[in-house]
Amino acid sequence: MFNFIGDIFNTIFFGPIVNLLILIYQGLDSIGLPGALGFSIMILTVLIRLLVWPFMASQIKATKKMSELKPFMDELKKKHKDDKQALAAAQMALYKEKGINPAGGCLPALLQIPVFIALYQSIIDILPGGNLDKINSLLYSSNKVPSTLDPNFFGLNLGVKPSEFGTIGVFLLLVPLLTAVLTFIQSKMALPKPIKKYPSDSPKEVKEKEGLEDSMSQVQSQMVYMMPIMIGYFAFSFPVGLAIYWNVYTILGIIQQHQHTGWGSLEGLWKKN
Repeated sequence: MFNFIGDIFNTIFFGPIVNLLILIYQGLDSIGLPGALGFSIMILTVLIRLLVWPFMASQIKATKKMSELKPFMDELKKKHKDDKQALAAAQMALYKEKGINPAGGCLPALLQIPVFIALYQSIIDILPGGNLDKINSLLYSSNKVPSTLDPNFFGLNLGVKPSEFGTIGVFLLLVPLLTAVLTFIQSKMALPKPIKKYPSDSPKEVKEKEGLEDSMSQVQSQMVYMMPIMIGYFAFSFPVGLAIYWNVYTILGIIQQHQHTGWGSLEGLWKKN
């Protein structure tokens, strides 16, 4: 069963992405471009991000709408706390009224998972210490990748890990630091803008804003600070080539997030209510 699933994954996702990566690399290498492997990873990342761009847009919009419903959902939970069926019906009515599909944020994310896994695995396998035999076995052409593939990118071996900074250089620590900062920026932008309160606000408006603030604080504590630390640790532990993919992908994510939500709660770092 697992072999069958693996064959389907390799045929639909991993194989095409590997071939695209190698095609880009061989094209850049043929013109003698220094750092061809690093640029290949960047170009492939951009292409994949553009491929999933509509799905990401749908996910961002759905997440934004769901966060705006938090105060209303809390009110429904208080009103129907002893009747789960009534609560479920009221929630569905609220979704319908606001034109929201509860699964709108989940389905796009699920569709992207196999693509991301294939992209991640293709980069890991082509880097030094990876599995070139597996890469070559999936190529459509007879032009295989040689074991002498140059892993250098602006003088840095893409196969080294920032955790090896003790023997290679402290400058390697800039890689996970940059990764963590970019992840923090994107996570912060995904939250709503700081909520402004005015003397003219009605009691209902004040209550709704307080409910939304509570929701934001919960998300912040769970995601905005933990996620950058976790991703930064991954960048510290994995080869630099993978960090190139992650950082390019995150930069494009920041651009797309800004298109739909602006700077979000990141504005709170330089603006006051």
